[in-house]
Formats: sequence, structure tokens, C-alpha cells
Amino acid sequence: MFPEITVTELSEKLKSEEKFILLDVRELDELNRAKITDPRLEVTPMSKLAQQGVKALSESVQAQQIPVYVMCHHGSRSMQVTGWLMQQGFKNVINVTGGIDQYARKVDPSVGFY
Repeated sequence: MFPEITVTELSEKLKSEEKFILLDVRELDELNRAKITDPRLEVTPMSKLAQQGVKALSESVQAQQIPVYVMCHHGSRSMQVTGWLMQQGFKNVINVTGGIDQYARKVDPSVGFY
């Protein structure tokens, strides 16, 4: 079982001044359809992770000094990435259940649907 956060909990964190990284692992064409706008958002597509491994991640994610919330479209890819990061020794990675789809449905429809 992986650590998880709901989209409602993520919404509260986004309203706060808390330091964290929201790691979106969707492909770039998906970001054009739906995206959370926040300075803590970082994008590293899962395909890039598959090709480059941990080196594909930003220095801020690799530093492992603040929580990393992993998000995708529905929560499946982010769950895989969360598990993979934990296998790589990352301690503070959390899957966003339901992904951007549930975020748009339950929290903010303006982020978009697809």
C-alpha cells in the first residue's frame, strides 16, 4: 500500500503556504487539456522517467527535502510512479488518488476535463 492523498486534501494544501512539489507525470499533450496552475507544479512525464530514470526528475525532487505529491489523469500512473520512487529510496512521496480528473470533478472544473 502506498501513501495517498485525496484531491480535496490536495486542494487544501494548494491553498496553503506549505512547501511541497506537485509532480505531474502525464504526457505533455495531456497538460494542454487539463492542468493545475501552481508554482509548486513540476512536470516529468512517465515516459521520460521510463527512459531516464531518476535523472529525469528535477533537482528539487531528487533532494527529497519536501513532500512530493504525484498526480496523473486518473491515479494509476501516479500510483506506479509513487511505488517506483519508493523502490528507489524516496521516503516522502504520496499518490494523489483520482488524479486531475477527480480534481476537476470535485474541486475545480476550470482545470479542464478529457
